[in-house]
Amino acid sequence: MASLNTQSRAHVRKQQIRPLAGSLLALAIGFGVATAHADDALPKLPNKTPLKVGFAQTESNNPWRLAETKSFKDVAAKCGWQVVMTDANGSNSKQVSDIQSMIAQHVDLLVFPPREEKPLAPIVLQAKKAGIPVILVDRDVDQSVAKAGRDYITFIGSDFIDQGHRAADWLVKATGGKAKIIELEGTTGASAANDRKKGFDEVIAKNPGMSIIASQSGDFARDKGRQVMETLLQAHPDVTAVYAHNDEMALGAIAAIKAAGKQPGKDIQIVTIDGTKGGMDAIAAGELGASVQSSPFFGPLACDVAQRYAKGEKIPTWVKVSDRFYDKSNVQQNTQYGY
Repeated sequence: MASLNTQSRAHVRKQQIRPLAGSLLALAIGFGVATAHADDALPKLPNKTPLKVGFAQTESNNPWRLAETKSFKDVAAKCGWQVVMTDANGSNSKQVSDIQSMIAQHVDLLVFPPREEKPLAPIVLQAKKAGIPVILVDRDVDQSVAKAGRDYITFIGSDFIDQGHRAADWLVKATGGKAKIIELEGTTGASAANDRKKGFDEVIAKNPGMSIIASQSGDFARDKGRQVMETLLQAHPDVTAVYAHNDEMALGAIAAIKAAGKQPGKDIQIVTIDGTKGGMDAIAAGELGASVQSSPFFGPLACDVAQRYAKGEKIPTWVKVSDRFYDKSNVQQNTQYGY
C-alpha cells in the first residue's frame, strides 16, 4: 500500500511539473523569438531638423563621382541635413574607417556607395548594432552578409544587369551580330562591375557571331582604361568592338585606339554606361556608339526615402532608378542630362 501511495505521489508531481515545464519552454521560445525579431528590427530615424547625415564617398577621380557628391551637397539644406562628408580615395579600408568614424560621431543616418560588395558589408552590421540606419546608393553589398530591409533600409540604384543587357543589345545591332569584343570591366568586386558584366555577357552568349576575346578591369578610371586598352590592342589587333563598364574607361579606350592608328566608331565600335558629358560629346563626334545612362543624382532620392522612413512608411528594399539611353539619334536633344 505504501508503495502505491509513493507511486501515486510521484505521478502527481510529474503531472504538476509537466505544465510548469511546458510554460517555461513556451516562455523561453517566446523570448527567443522576441529577441530574434528585436535583433532583426531596423534602427529608428529621428524625425528632427537638422538631421546629422554621414556620406562616405568612394573616390572623387571622375565626373560621375563628383556629380554624385554634389547632389548630396545641393540637397542638404533643402532636406534639413547637416552632412558629414568623407572621401575614401579608392580604398576599401579607408571607406570602412571613414564610416566607423561617423558611427563614433553618432550620426543619425549613414548614406554611402559601397566601393566593393564584400569588404563593406560588415560595416553595415556595425552601424545597425550602433543604432544608426543605413541607406546604400549606387552600389550594393553582399546580401549573404547584410540584407536590405533587415540590416539596412534600402538600396537606391540602377538595374546594372539590365544596363549590361541594353549595351549588348545595341552592340549586336550595330555590328550586325558579328564582333570580336574587348570588355573593360569596372572595379573588381563592385556590384556595378559584377552585374554589368553579367548582363552584357548573357546577351553576347546568345549570339554565335559575337565573342568576347579579352576581359580585364580598368577600375572605372580613364587612364587605367587607356593603359589596359593599349595592352589588349597589341595582343588582339583583330578586335572590332569594345564594351566599357563606364564612360571614363571608354574615353580612355578611344585615346588608345587613336594612338594605335585606328578610328573609334568605324574600325572599332564602342558602347558604354554612364551618360556623362564626356561620353555624350564622344557620341556626337562619332567616336562612341552609345551610352546607357546611370544616374548619379541620389541626393534628392535619399532625402525622400529618409523622410518617408522617419514617418514610419514601409520602404521597398530596392528603390530602382530608371535610366535613359543615348546614341547618335538622340544625343543632341539630351545634352542637358550630361554631367
